[in-house]
Amino acid sequence: MPERLILATRGSRLALAQSEAVRRELCRLHPGLRVELLTLKTRGDRVLDRPLSEIPGKGLFTREIELALLDGRAHLAVHSLKDMPVELPEGLVLAAMPLREDPRDVLVCREAKNLDELPPGARIGTGSPRRRAQLAHYRPDLSFSPLRGNVETRLRRLAEEGLDAIVLAGAGLIRLGLADRITRWLSPQVMVPAAGQGIIAVEARSDDAATLGLLVALDCPHSRACAAAERAALLALGGGCRVPVGILARVEGDRCTVDGVALGHAGTPCYRARVSGPIAQAEALGSELAAELLGQGAGALLEG
Repeated sequence: MPERLILATRGSRLALAQSEAVRRELCRLHPGLRVELLTLKTRGDRVLDRPLSEIPGKGLFTREIELALLDGRAHLAVHSLKDMPVELPEGLVLAAMPLREDPRDVLVCREAKNLDELPPGARIGTGSPRRRAQLAHYRPDLSFSPLRGNVETRLRRLAEEGLDAIVLAGAGLIRLGLADRITRWLSPQVMVPAAGQGIIAVEARSDDAATLGLLVALDCPHSRACAAAERAALLALGGGCRVPVGILARVEGDRCTVDGVALGHAGTPCYRARVSGPIAQAEALGSELAAELLGQGAGALLEG
């Protein structure tokens, strides 16, 4: 067994919290193992003056970290799965996905208690086309302001810029110990999360048997099945952060149910689909969901 591993991560508080959780669990499972963090800055961290959907290229929050894996500076990397492109660089694998945190989005308001209480024309802070389109579908009167930066920056801008509310991933607030800032959890009937939201992904080199052997104990079969379904759907749809697509898989017993939504940027049209089947067929279910959405006409939205 290796005595020392280098873990590559972004430097945000959330990324460090997620990486520390993985480091701590690895050390608990393998007494005597030392895990050191290598903090790197990605293109997504550096370019803050534009929405993510307007920055060209893929892997905005992963490329520099994956290069550290490939060139041997790191043995493993920790990502938020929703930030990862659906196709990994050759030579890298998703080695482990621990138990998923709640994948739903949340509303953080200055005064209102829920989405329905927001005043007409309320200003919502979000840089996500997926979130903006689903909110516009539910409340066409809302207005939107671009919002980038880490969780703490977004919470600060809620107060400083006179926004009525912002939308965040609940998992991030929980992992930062900020669950008390959540005003209301958003139902998937209103807001289908991003594919992979709430899942921590541990990436490693496919030929690094020693590291892979240590990471296997971190893996949660339910998280992996949900990830397989959601990422298969996203791959078939050709989507990412640039298009308003939400996908959520849930496992109950030996069954997996996958919900998906694709919308126009202004909230219409809106296509929804649901498929269900054995958990062993999770990846195929994701592809089936995408076919259902495309059959309804979602392809025209995704090409725009």
